[in-house]
Amino acid sequence: MSATSTAHDVLNPTPGYLAFWRERHVCTLTTPRPDGTPHVVPVGVTYDPDAGLARVISNKNSRKIRNVLAAQGAGPRGGARVAVCQMEGRRWATLEGRAVIRTDEASVAEAVRRYAERYGRTPSPNPDRVVMEITLDRAMGRA
Repeated sequence: MSATSTAHDVLNPTPGYLAFWRERHVCTLTTPRPDGTPHVVPVGVTYDPDAGLARVISNKNSRKIRNVLAAQGAGPRGGARVAVCQMEGRRWATLEGRAVIRTDEASVAEAVRRYAERYGRTPSPNPDRVVMEITLDRAMGRA
């Protein structure tokens, strides 16, 4: 990819793009509210190109989770169209896709493991923790 190119292969990112997603950065998550307006919040995100997924752990009662759950039952495709983004100086990266909420123990444990790997700390136990799994279909950025 050239220095000015912004499109990336979600399943096969360049080494620099993937390295940027493995660095410790606070990210933003944009979800659609039920009225269609964007809801943007800071989150921790992990990127798994082998599975084509990004993951965000959260409390099941958070607005971002409620936004996705509202969309998850709203149509035949399920889930909500979301984006996660991070930046540092002139470097930036965005991942987009369709999000669903997983509550099963194995999915939550895998998300917590990946979070601990990226962010260098294991979150405190939380019986209300869920994971937002984003099936990715677009990646952009300059890293």
